[in-house]
Amino acid sequence: MRAITDSVTMTRRQIKHLWRYPTLILTYTGVPVVFLLLFVYVFGGIMGAGIGGDRATYVGYLTPGIMVTTIAGAAQGTAISVAIDMTEGIVARFKTMAIARVSVLTGHVLGALVQNFVAIAAVTLVAVLIGFRPSASALDWLGVVGVLAMFAFAITWLSVGLAMVTKNVATASNLPMPLMLLPFLGSGFVPTESMPGVLRWFAEHQPATPVIETLRALLTGRPAGAGFLEAAAWSAGIALLSYLWARRSYNR
Repeated sequence: MRAITDSVTMTRRQIKHLWRYPTLILTYTGVPVVFLLLFVYVFGGIMGAGIGGDRATYVGYLTPGIMVTTIAGAAQGTAISVAIDMTEGIVARFKTMAIARVSVLTGHVLGALVQNFVAIAAVTLVAVLIGFRPSASALDWLGVVGVLAMFAFAITWLSVGLAMVTKNVATASNLPMPLMLLPFLGSGFVPTESMPGVLRWFAEHQPATPVIETLRALLTGRPAGAGFLEAAAWSAGIALLSYLWARRSYNR
């Protein structure tokens, strides 16, 4: 019970930081929006033709990949936030207080989830404004939120683990950057069938692709199928290993 109440307190602390420094959320929303507009208006015509449609078709194809890109981009902000706490002495002060140790990292993760969904909502709104027309039912939208939540939870714990092994904020800001490449090296922007052999194999066997394909299916009102199970397995595995890694590093 104490761990829960302390985690709520630490989450509230992170949300207050979010409101006090809105430039962070603007930064991690702005980059995916730029990608969305760039790919739709510069490459959308030819990309849409490549998947058997037009620019409007490509907006619907691209949006799930941009959602996952948003999560990957926000991981950098989480790593920076954790690194600041670890290097500026506040964590040492927390350790002298009668609070549950796990609550410090849990607060960062839960606060990051709020940041993720604010950014994803903004990106989705922009997608709708430029032609995204999902045919998902209310139940499908619940599935979309669930898939985004579990993947964001996993990636956030991974970013916390990465931040825990760094000695300064600059390094912490750089380590999560390769996560931004996963949607590009998956099915986020083009079908994996269009990729050459080795790259196609990697694209089809990395965590972002089943998440993107599950979102794509739900947003178009189709059954998620086995893709959902694969996305859930990847998310659960990454979350568990990253949590254990981050907790061990924090306690040490």
